[in-house]
Amino acid sequence: MIFSRVQQGSTVIDPDSKSGGAQVKLEEDLNRFLNLLITQLKNQDPLDPLDANEFTSQLVQFASVEQQIYQNASLEKLLSLQQNSQVADMVNYLGTTIEAAGQQFTLENGKAEFTYSLGANAEDVIIAIRDAAGISVYSQDGETDIGKHGFTWEGLSSGGLPQPDGTYTVVVSAQDRAGNLQDVAHTVFGRVTGAGAEDGVVSLFMGDVTVDLDRVLTVKETPASE
Repeated sequence: MIFSRVQQGSTVIDPDSKSGGAQVKLEEDLNRFLNLLITQLKNQDPLDPLDANEFTSQLVQFASVEQQIYQNASLEKLLSLQQNSQVADMVNYLGTTIEAAGQQFTLENGKAEFTYSLGANAEDVIIAIRDAAGISVYSQDGETDIGKHGFTWEGLSSGGLPQPDGTYTVVVSAQDRAGNLQDVAHTVFGRVTGAGAEDGVVSLFMGDVTVDLDRVLTVKETPASE
């Protein structure tokens, strides 16, 4: 016996969704249950028949689980529509420059900007920039005062050689007088080149750098020269 249902009312379950996977598993379990039930009914003792209340209760449980799956499918559909709407709205971000919490940034046209913030005065601050392979290509001393500091990298190595455009990571290390490391908050700037959504997370793209929307701090127009 094969028991299968793909929709209830106007709710159609996507077989590739989590609800779709749960629906397939439920149908497999229900088919096994019904096959077992039919076998038991065929072979039951006429003088001692099966308790109908027991298997009726089990069928009710299956129906309850199925109803929950359809409810989850409806929620997934609503979430998908909401994400699609957010992605459509994010078209307005394309071409703008955003500031986002994080350390990865894109060197574009030989220029990149980022900031670092110190919660207290530091004794020593080192700004290091690493390429996509994790190799340090540039370093210099940074400002040691408490607060937020901006920095513009002109895309040159410590030896003065131009570095190719692409993805880099900034690491600012700060130490107090006792040589203890201090917490440093980083933000990066970049031009938005795309947007998308995956697993419920809406993101912007700065080249190959992905920035979740909740990490975006500021948005501004990108100067025409950039």
